[in-house]
Amino acid sequence: MFIRYNSKFSIFNYIVISILLCSSCNKDEEGIKYDYSHFIPSHFPIPISNPDSIPTEAQFTLGKKLFFDPILSRDGSLSCASCHKPSLAFADTVSVSAGVEGRLGNRNSPSLGNVVYQKKLLKEGGLPTLEMQVLVPIQEHAEFDNNIVEISDKLMTIPKYVEMSQAAYKRDPDPYVITRAISAFERTLFSGDSKYDQFLNGRTKLTAIEEQGLNLFMSNKTNCNSCHAGLLLTNQNIENNGLYSVYKDIGAMRLTQNPSDEGKFKIPSLRNIALTYPYMHDGSLKTLKEVIEHYNSGGSDHKNKNTLIKPLNLSQSEIEALVAFLSTLTDYNFIKNKNYQNE
Repeated sequence: MFIRYNSKFSIFNYIVISILLCSSCNKDEEGIKYDYSHFIPSHFPIPISNPDSIPTEAQFTLGKKLFFDPILSRDGSLSCASCHKPSLAFADTVSVSAGVEGRLGNRNSPSLGNVVYQKKLLKEGGLPTLEMQVLVPIQEHAEFDNNIVEISDKLMTIPKYVEMSQAAYKRDPDPYVITRAISAFERTLFSGDSKYDQFLNGRTKLTAIEEQGLNLFMSNKTNCNSCHAGLLLTNQNIENNGLYSVYKDIGAMRLTQNPSDEGKFKIPSLRNIALTYPYMHDGSLKTLKEVIEHYNSGGSDHKNKNTLIKPLNLSQSEIEALVAFLSTLTDYNFIKNKNYQNE
Protein backbone atom coordinates (compact mmCIF):
# COMPACT_ATOMS: atom_id res chain seq x y z
CA MET A 1 0.00 0.00 0.00
CA PHE A 2 2.87 2.35 -0.60
CA ILE A 3 1.51 5.79 -1.34
CA ARG A 4 2.37 7.74 -4.45
CA TYR A 5 0.73 10.41 -6.51
CA ASN A 6 -1.21 9.63 -9.63
CA SER A 7 -0.97 12.53 -12.06
CA LYS A 8 -4.60 11.88 -13.02
CA PHE A 9 -5.89 11.68 -9.46
CA SER A 10 -5.15 14.39 -6.90
CA ILE A 11 -5.14 14.38 -3.11
CA PHE A 12 -8.27 16.52 -3.29
CA ASN A 13 -10.05 13.69 -5.10
CA TYR A 14 -9.08 11.23 -2.41
CA ILE A 15 -10.33 13.53 0.32
CA VAL A 16 -13.67 14.11 -1.42
CA ILE A 17 -14.24 10.38 -1.93
CA SER A 18 -13.33 9.69 1.70
CA ILE A 19 -15.82 12.26 2.91
CA LEU A 20 -18.52 10.72 0.73
CA LEU A 21 -17.73 7.27 2.10
CA CYS A 22 -17.78 8.54 5.65
CA SER A 23 -21.20 10.13 5.10
CA SER A 24 -22.65 6.63 4.81
CA CYS A 25 -21.24 5.65 8.18
CA ASN A 26 -23.41 3.44 10.35
CA LYS A 27 -23.27 5.20 13.70
CA ASP A 28 -24.90 2.26 15.50
CA GLU A 29 -22.12 -0.27 14.92
CA GLU A 30 -21.94 -2.77 17.75
CA GLY A 31 -19.49 -5.43 18.78
CA ILE A 32 -16.87 -6.39 21.28
CA LYS A 33 -14.12 -3.79 21.16
CA TYR A 34 -10.72 -5.19 20.26
CA ASP A 35 -8.62 -5.97 23.30
CA TYR A 36 -5.68 -3.62 22.83
CA SER A 37 -4.15 -4.66 26.16
CA HIS A 38 -1.99 -7.39 24.59
CA PHE A 39 -0.91 -5.13 21.72
CA ILE A 40 -0.09 -1.69 23.18
CA PRO A 41 3.36 -1.57 24.82
CA SER A 42 3.06 -0.65 28.49
CA HIS A 43 5.08 2.56 28.04
CA PHE A 44 3.05 3.70 25.00
CA PRO A 45 0.02 6.01 25.26
CA ILE A 46 -3.47 4.89 24.34
CA PRO A 47 -3.60 6.02 20.69
CA ILE A 48 -7.30 6.55 20.19
CA SER A 49 -9.25 9.11 22.19
CA ASN A 50 -12.62 8.14 20.69
CA PRO A 51 -13.64 4.69 22.01
CA ASP A 52 -16.02 4.24 19.06
CA SER A 53 -13.06 4.08 16.69
CA ILE A 54 -11.42 1.16 18.51
CA PRO A 55 -11.76 -1.88 16.24
CA THR A 56 -13.91 -4.84 17.22
CA GLU A 57 -12.63 -8.41 16.93
CA ALA A 58 -14.72 -8.87 13.79
CA GLN A 59 -13.39 -5.67 12.18
CA PHE A 60 -9.79 -6.66 12.94
CA THR A 61 -10.30 -10.12 11.43
CA LEU A 62 -11.92 -8.76 8.28
CA GLY A 63 -9.25 -6.09 7.89
CA LYS A 64 -6.48 -8.63 8.27
CA LYS A 65 -8.02 -10.87 5.61
CA LEU A 66 -8.31 -7.96 3.19
CA PHE A 67 -4.75 -6.80 3.93
CA PHE A 68 -3.35 -10.11 2.70
CA ASP A 69 -5.78 -10.63 -0.20
CA PRO A 70 -4.56 -9.84 -3.75
CA ILE A 71 -8.18 -9.31 -4.76
CA LEU A 72 -7.49 -5.61 -4.10
CA SER A 73 -5.29 -5.33 -7.19
CA ARG A 74 -6.70 -5.17 -10.70
CA ASP A 75 -4.99 -8.35 -11.90
CA GLY A 76 -5.11 -10.21 -8.57
CA SER A 77 -1.33 -10.25 -8.27
CA LEU A 78 -0.70 -7.96 -5.28
CA SER A 79 -1.96 -7.43 -1.77
CA CYS A 80 -1.14 -4.76 0.80
CA ALA A 81 1.33 -7.25 2.29
CA SER A 82 3.21 -7.47 -1.02
CA CYS A 83 4.81 -4.09 -0.27
CA HIS A 84 4.34 -4.11 3.51
CA LYS A 85 5.75 -7.44 4.62
CA PRO A 86 5.24 -8.45 8.29
CA SER A 87 8.74 -9.97 8.44
CA LEU A 88 10.19 -6.58 7.44
CA ALA A 89 8.23 -4.52 9.96
CA PHE A 90 5.55 -4.04 7.28
CA ALA A 91 7.99 -2.40 4.86
CA ASP A 92 9.94 -3.69 1.84
CA THR A 93 13.60 -4.15 0.94
CA VAL A 94 13.59 -2.69 -2.57
CA SER A 95 14.03 0.94 -3.46
CA VAL A 96 10.56 1.08 -5.01
CA SER A 97 8.03 -1.75 -4.81
CA ALA A 98 6.49 -2.96 -8.07
CA GLY A 99 2.79 -2.51 -8.74
CA VAL A 100 0.59 -4.42 -11.20
CA GLU A 101 2.39 -5.45 -14.39
CA GLY A 102 5.66 -4.54 -12.69
CA ARG A 103 4.99 -0.80 -12.86
CA LEU A 104 7.26 1.30 -10.69
CA GLY A 105 6.53 4.56 -8.97
CA ASN A 106 9.21 6.69 -7.36
CA ARG A 107 8.86 6.29 -3.57
CA ASN A 108 10.02 3.75 -1.03
CA SER A 109 7.47 1.74 0.98
CA PRO A 110 7.29 2.97 4.59
CA SER A 111 6.85 0.74 7.62
CA LEU A 112 3.32 0.52 9.00
CA GLY A 113 4.51 -0.11 12.54
CA ASN A 114 2.71 2.21 14.98
CA VAL A 115 0.92 3.90 12.07
CA VAL A 116 -2.03 4.48 14.40
CA TYR A 117 -0.01 7.31 15.97
CA GLN A 118 0.78 9.00 12.66
CA LYS A 119 -1.04 12.31 12.27
CA LYS A 120 0.10 12.85 8.68
CA LEU A 121 0.00 10.16 6.00
CA LEU A 122 1.68 10.03 2.59
CA LYS A 123 5.31 10.99 2.25
CA GLU A 124 4.27 14.65 2.11
CA GLY A 125 1.77 14.35 4.95
CA GLY A 126 -1.19 15.04 2.69
CA LEU A 127 -3.85 12.87 4.34
CA PRO A 128 -4.98 12.83 7.99
CA THR A 129 -6.62 9.38 8.28
CA LEU A 130 -5.91 5.77 7.43
CA GLU A 131 -9.35 5.48 5.85
CA MET A 132 -8.38 8.11 3.28
CA GLN A 133 -4.98 6.55 2.76
CA VAL A 134 -6.40 3.14 1.83
CA LEU A 135 -7.93 4.67 -1.31
CA VAL A 136 -4.58 5.83 -2.67
CA PRO A 137 -2.85 2.52 -3.51
CA ILE A 138 -6.14 1.02 -4.72
CA GLN A 139 -6.51 3.60 -7.51
CA GLU A 140 -2.84 4.38 -8.09
CA HIS A 141 -1.79 3.31 -11.61
CA ALA A 142 1.63 2.12 -10.40
CA GLU A 143 0.16 0.13 -7.52
CA PHE A 144 -3.19 -1.74 -7.54
CA ASP A 145 -4.64 0.18 -10.51
CA ASN A 146 -8.14 -0.73 -9.40
CA ASN A 147 -11.50 0.75 -8.51
CA ILE A 148 -12.89 0.29 -5.01
CA VAL A 149 -16.44 -0.14 -6.34
CA GLU A 150 -15.29 -2.99 -8.57
CA ILE A 151 -13.47 -4.55 -5.61
CA SER A 152 -16.68 -4.33 -3.63
CA ASP A 153 -18.58 -6.05 -6.45
CA LYS A 154 -16.09 -8.95 -6.38
CA LEU A 155 -16.29 -9.27 -2.60
CA MET A 156 -20.08 -9.41 -2.84
CA THR A 157 -19.76 -12.66 -4.81
CA ILE A 158 -17.75 -14.31 -2.04
CA PRO A 159 -20.07 -15.58 0.74
CA LYS A 160 -17.31 -15.55 3.38
CA TYR A 161 -16.62 -11.88 2.81
CA VAL A 162 -20.32 -11.02 2.96
CA GLU A 163 -20.61 -12.97 6.23
CA MET A 164 -17.54 -11.32 7.77
CA SER A 165 -18.63 -7.86 6.62
CA GLN A 166 -22.07 -8.25 8.16
CA ALA A 167 -20.48 -9.45 11.42
CA ALA A 168 -18.06 -6.52 11.49
CA TYR A 169 -20.18 -3.62 10.22
CA LYS A 170 -23.77 -4.89 9.77
CA ARG A 171 -23.53 -4.17 6.05
CA ASP A 172 -22.25 -5.81 2.88
CA PRO A 173 -18.57 -5.34 1.84
CA ASP A 174 -18.99 -1.93 0.23
CA PRO A 175 -16.28 0.76 -0.14
CA TYR A 176 -16.99 2.03 3.36
CA VAL A 177 -16.33 -1.41 4.84
CA ILE A 178 -13.17 -1.97 2.78
CA THR A 179 -11.51 1.27 3.91
CA ARG A 180 -12.62 0.90 7.54
CA ALA A 181 -11.64 -2.74 7.92
CA ILE A 182 -8.13 -2.39 6.50
CA SER A 183 -7.62 0.66 8.71
CA ALA A 184 -8.86 -1.33 11.72
CA PHE A 185 -6.18 -3.96 11.17
CA GLU A 186 -3.44 -1.36 10.64
CA ARG A 187 -4.39 0.36 13.90
CA THR A 188 -3.26 -2.73 15.82
CA LEU A 189 0.28 -2.77 14.40
CA PHE A 190 2.09 -1.76 17.57
CA SER A 191 5.86 -2.12 17.86
CA GLY A 192 7.46 -1.29 21.19
CA ASP A 193 9.51 -4.21 22.48
CA SER A 194 12.93 -3.59 20.96
CA LYS A 195 16.13 -3.80 22.97
CA TYR A 196 15.92 -0.02 23.31
CA ASP A 197 12.43 -0.32 24.82
CA GLN A 198 13.65 -3.00 27.18
CA PHE A 199 16.46 -0.65 28.16
CA LEU A 200 13.99 2.17 28.81
CA ASN A 201 11.94 -0.17 30.99
CA GLY A 202 14.97 -1.34 32.96
CA ARG A 203 14.78 -4.89 31.57
CA THR A 204 18.19 -4.94 29.88
CA LYS A 205 21.39 -2.98 29.45
CA LEU A 206 22.98 -1.59 26.32
CA THR A 207 26.49 -2.58 25.31
CA ALA A 208 29.20 0.06 25.54
CA ILE A 209 29.05 0.84 21.82
CA GLU A 210 25.24 0.93 21.81
CA GLU A 211 25.24 3.33 24.76
CA GLN A 212 27.83 5.50 23.02
CA GLY A 213 25.55 5.60 19.99
CA LEU A 214 22.54 6.53 22.13
CA ASN A 215 24.48 9.37 23.74
CA LEU A 216 25.55 10.65 20.33
CA PHE A 217 21.99 10.37 19.05
CA MET A 218 20.74 12.53 21.91
CA SER A 219 23.64 14.98 21.79
CA ASN A 220 23.88 18.52 20.46
CA LYS A 221 26.68 17.30 18.23
CA THR A 222 24.30 15.35 16.01
CA ASN A 223 20.84 16.74 16.91
CA CYS A 224 19.36 13.43 15.72
CA ASN A 225 16.63 13.56 18.36
CA SER A 226 15.51 17.00 17.22
CA CYS A 227 13.75 15.35 14.29
CA HIS A 228 13.58 11.75 15.49
CA ALA A 229 12.00 12.51 18.82
CA GLY A 230 9.80 10.78 21.39
CA LEU A 231 8.67 7.17 21.53
CA LEU A 232 7.96 7.10 17.80
CA LEU A 233 11.40 8.55 17.06
CA THR A 234 9.87 11.11 14.71
CA ASN A 235 8.36 14.54 15.25
CA GLN A 236 6.26 13.89 12.10
CA ASN A 237 7.31 17.20 10.55
CA ILE A 238 7.81 17.71 6.82
CA GLU A 239 11.44 18.62 6.07
CA ASN A 240 14.11 18.78 3.39
CA ASN A 241 17.18 16.84 4.55
CA GLY A 242 19.53 17.90 1.78
CA LEU A 243 19.48 14.58 -0.04
CA TYR A 244 19.74 16.33 -3.41
CA SER A 245 20.46 19.78 -4.79
CA VAL A 246 17.87 19.05 -7.51
CA TYR A 247 14.90 16.79 -6.74
CA LYS A 248 13.16 14.64 -9.37
CA ASP A 249 10.38 14.15 -6.82
CA ILE A 250 9.45 17.60 -5.49
CA GLY A 251 7.86 16.17 -2.35
CA ALA A 252 5.33 18.25 -0.44
CA MET A 253 5.35 20.85 -3.20
CA ARG A 254 3.22 18.41 -5.25
CA LEU A 255 0.52 18.92 -2.64
CA THR A 256 0.91 22.58 -1.73
CA GLN A 257 2.36 24.00 -5.00
CA ASN A 258 4.51 26.14 -2.70
CA PRO A 259 8.20 26.34 -3.75
CA SER A 260 9.20 26.47 -0.08
CA ASP A 261 8.00 22.85 0.18
CA GLU A 262 10.16 21.55 -2.65
CA GLY A 263 12.07 18.43 -1.64
CA LYS A 264 10.30 18.16 1.71
CA PHE A 265 9.10 14.80 3.01
CA LYS A 266 7.71 13.50 6.26
CA ILE A 267 10.35 12.54 8.80
CA PRO A 268 10.04 8.76 9.23
CA SER A 269 10.04 6.83 12.48
CA LEU A 270 13.34 5.08 13.17
CA ARG A 271 11.70 2.09 14.85
CA ASN A 272 12.80 -1.16 13.18
CA ILE A 273 15.02 0.95 10.94
CA ALA A 274 17.60 -1.84 10.51
CA LEU A 275 14.90 -3.91 8.77
CA THR A 276 13.41 -1.24 6.53
CA TYR A 277 16.29 -0.57 4.14
CA PRO A 278 16.85 0.95 1.64
CA TYR A 279 16.40 4.45 2.99
CA MET A 280 15.17 7.93 2.05
CA HIS A 281 11.97 8.69 0.14
CA ASP A 282 13.35 7.07 -2.99
CA GLY A 283 15.28 4.20 -1.42
CA SER A 284 18.55 5.62 -2.75
CA LEU A 285 20.69 4.81 0.31
CA LYS A 286 21.22 1.12 0.97
CA THR A 287 22.66 0.96 4.48
CA LEU A 288 22.42 2.75 7.80
CA LYS A 289 26.08 3.66 7.47
CA GLU A 290 25.35 5.43 4.18
CA VAL A 291 22.53 7.35 5.85
CA ILE A 292 24.75 8.51 8.70
CA GLU A 293 27.53 9.42 6.27
CA HIS A 294 25.01 11.54 4.35
CA TYR A 295 24.20 13.54 7.48
CA ASN A 296 27.85 13.57 8.51
CA SER A 297 28.68 15.31 5.21
CA GLY A 298 26.05 17.97 5.76
CA GLY A 299 24.09 16.92 2.70
CA SER A 300 23.67 18.71 -0.61
CA ASP A 301 22.92 22.40 -0.92
CA HIS A 302 19.25 23.20 -1.34
CA LYS A 303 17.34 26.36 -0.50
CA ASN A 304 14.83 24.42 1.63
CA LYS A 305 17.30 22.25 3.53
CA ASN A 306 16.65 22.14 7.28
CA THR A 307 19.20 24.32 9.06
CA LEU A 308 20.04 21.45 11.42
CA ILE A 309 21.56 19.54 8.50
CA LYS A 310 25.23 20.47 8.58
CA PRO A 311 28.60 18.66 8.72
CA LEU A 312 28.88 16.64 11.94
CA ASN A 313 32.57 15.73 11.84
CA LEU A 314 31.89 12.25 13.20
CA SER A 315 34.74 9.75 13.36
CA GLN A 316 34.33 6.25 11.92
CA SER A 317 34.01 4.84 15.42
CA GLU A 318 31.22 7.31 16.18
CA ILE A 319 29.42 6.34 12.96
CA GLU A 320 29.70 2.68 13.98
CA ALA A 321 28.32 3.52 17.42
CA LEU A 322 25.28 5.22 15.89
CA VAL A 323 24.66 2.20 13.68
CA ALA A 324 24.89 -0.02 16.76
CA PHE A 325 22.32 2.08 18.60
CA LEU A 326 19.94 2.18 15.66
CA SER A 327 20.11 -1.61 15.52
CA THR A 328 18.69 -1.75 19.07
CA LEU A 329 15.43 -0.33 17.67
CA THR A 330 14.51 -3.66 16.04
CA ASP A 331 11.47 -5.29 17.62
CA TYR A 332 11.78 -9.01 16.88
CA ASN A 333 8.55 -9.85 18.71
CA PHE A 334 6.72 -7.46 16.39
CA ILE A 335 7.89 -9.12 13.19
CA LYS A 336 7.20 -12.61 14.60
CA ASN A 337 3.81 -11.79 16.12
CA LYS A 338 1.39 -14.44 14.85
CA ASN A 339 -1.51 -12.00 15.09
CA TYR A 340 0.09 -10.12 12.20
CA GLN A 341 0.86 -13.11 9.98
CA ASN A 342 -1.18 -14.39 7.07
CA GLU A 343 -3.12 -17.52 7.90
